[in-house]
Amino acid sequence: MSDQDTPPPFDENPSAQDAAVPGVAKLSPPPPSAGVVPGLGRMPESEEKTMALLAHLLGAVTNVLGPLVIWLIKKDESPFVNDQGKEALNFQLTILIGYIMAGFLSVVPVVQCFSVLFIPALAVAGLVFGILGCLEANNGVAYRYPFAIRLIK
Repeated sequence: MSDQDTPPPFDENPSAQDAAVPGVAKLSPPPPSAGVVPGLGRMPESEEKTMALLAHLLGAVTNVLGPLVIWLIKKDESPFVNDQGKEALNFQLTILIGYIMAGFLSVVPVVQCFSVLFIPALAVAGLVFGILGCLEANNGVAYRYPFAIRLIK
């Protein structure tokens, strides 16, 4: 049996053991935390999380007005609230555009039945995704809505 056939000795130090084993790739460092906001470089503090949570929750309840007020008040104080306020506002503006389109469709006799189904679907989507945004913002994670027109950048 040659020296190449024998396994390397066991070492309790994992970095030394990885270095001693030829042909084994080293593991890359773990990815950055999901809660870290790009450009912020840290986890948002409790008040920032609360204001971001309110932006999403008020969007689910008041449509555009709630996120607009939160975003205008706190956008210069916190990058996290600025990001999440814009995200909630953009989503609620998208929902508002959907309501306007459904209103126009409701006067066309051929497609009235679609608008009758479309309006409640928009309401449910606004509420469900707003609550999901609340939960993620409360954890300090930057939430992105699955469909939103990014009107405010």
